[in-house]
This record gives sequence, C-alpha cells and structure tokens, in this order.
Amino acid sequence: MNQESDDCIIIGAGPAGLTTAIYLARFHLSIRLFDNGSSRAALIPRTMNHAGFPDGIAGADLLTLMLRQAENFGAVRETVEVTAVVPEDRGFRVEAGSRDYRARTVLLATGVVNNRPEMDAEEHDRALARGLIRYCPICDGYEVTDKAVGVIGTGEHGMREALFLRGYTREVTLIAHQGPHELDETCRRALDEAGVERIDGPCTPIRIDGDRIAVGTAEGERRFDSLYPALGSVIRSELAIRAGARASADGCLEVDEHQRTSVPGLFAAGDVVKGLDQISHAMGEAGVAATTIRNALNEMRPIWR
Repeated sequence: MNQESDDCIIIGAGPAGLTTAIYLARFHLSIRLFDNGSSRAALIPRTMNHAGFPDGIAGADLLTLMLRQAENFGAVRETVEVTAVVPEDRGFRVEAGSRDYRARTVLLATGVVNNRPEMDAEEHDRALARGLIRYCPICDGYEVTDKAVGVIGTGEHGMREALFLRGYTREVTLIAHQGPHELDETCRRALDEAGVERIDGPCTPIRIDGDRIAVGTAEGERRFDSLYPALGSVIRSELAIRAGARASADGCLEVDEHQRTSVPGLFAAGDVVKGLDQISHAMGEAGVAATTIRNALNEMRPIWR
C-alpha cells in the first residue's frame, strides 16, 4: 500500500484526462495519471473539426501533443489498468496493477468503446484509416458531402444517424445489422420523407473494394464511399458505478454542472459522461472538473506556496 495520498488520480489519458492533467499540474497539485492505452481518440485518422488545426490533425498526434504539454508541467502518465476505485474516509483507494494508491479526489475519463460491425479486425482498421469506415457524423459528416453513404443500424438510433447524414448527401442507405429492419411507422415515414433507402441485413461480409467499401446485404453486395456503423457503444463507467456513482440506463455517468458524480470527491469528464461525445466538449468538461477539484481541495486544506 502506498500510504501517501495524492490530490487527484486521473484515470484515462484521452482528451478529457490529459486536459485535466494539464490544469491540475499547473495548479501545483500532486496527481497521478493512469492509462491503459485504449483512448478512442487515438483511432481518429484525421479530425478536421477540432479548432486550431486548419489542416486537421490525427487523433494520435493530438494526444501526443497534449501529453507533452502535461509533462512540461510535471505530469507523468503511467501505463497501468485500474481495477477498482474504493471510497474511503477522506478520499479513495485506487487499485492499479499490483498496487494500491490513495487520493483525495478521483477524475474518471475512461470514455467509450464503439461497437464494431462484423468483419476482419485488420480489414476494419485499414478501412478506418482510409475513411471508408467512420463512426462520428458530427466530426466528419462534411467529408462525405455528396458521396454514397451506408449506415449500419436500425430502430430509432439508426434512423437518427441516417437522417443526420442526409444533411450532407442524398445517397444514404440504412442497412439492418442482422435481419429485417426494426422500424416503427414514425421511423419509416421519416426515412421515406428524407429519401433514405432501406435494406435488410445481415450486412456481411464487409470488405475493402478498391476505393470503396463493399457490404453484403439481403439484396446482394452494395458499395459505398463510406460506411457508418450506428451500433452504439460500451460506456466504460463500471469503476464509478461499482464505487456507487449514478448512471443512466445505458451506463453514462450522471454529473452535475461541475462534473461531480453522486459520490463525493469522484468526478467524471468526457465520453463516459452523459452528453455530447466530442473532443472539444470533453476538454471543456475537464477544465470545469479540474477547477472544481482545485477549489474543493483548497477548502479541505489551503493551497499556499
């Protein structure tokens, strides 16, 4: 057991976690930054809507720059898997790797994992790198303007994604993931009014075909310029939920306007929180959380130099 108590342990080194580390390090607080190396942002081939980068920037490059900035102020990223966050008197015990650590506060920035379509993993990653598979129409819908786009999904979630993309192109096709579409009359009417084609699944196999992505469907193979899986995601909030934090039915953590969870001293920011999954939004939440953490710690013990 490491008996020394840190001011804050940050779990996750994506945009939210690294922004928090930059802020807290500059507040002259003692922090630890734990990361298992699986930030979703690292998979972004190039983001074109992140302010300040007119030519775009790869997600991995953005994280590298942010980590370097945090390190300039003394933050150290430790590559380790956190297995438990346990509330204790006046703080938390954090189990990471084979050791236990203590902290007065904890910031969870563990994000989410996209549910992928059924296809070869290496083929998927090559398609993702080339923009043949995309996961965020808010981030990169502009890049498919007037192109042929396929959306894998059904129900209200699939409908919403297809209609969002319809704002960029007339050629949008909604493909059911496994079998016949599960769409109520309201969804069907909305898709029909927008001119979105519907095809039943299963959507397999999925493969790269030259400059396009080919998708097997109940009506034969179809080819698209880009394919958006609208299959939801897994929210990595289990550490906070086991610690007693409230979450929505799908696992998103509930926080107040200062990013405080329902567990005193436990904060959350980024995609693990219920709200907009955007890098800029995650950074903003992290700034709010970090400032709240600093002020809360100052109330416990004045932070004087």
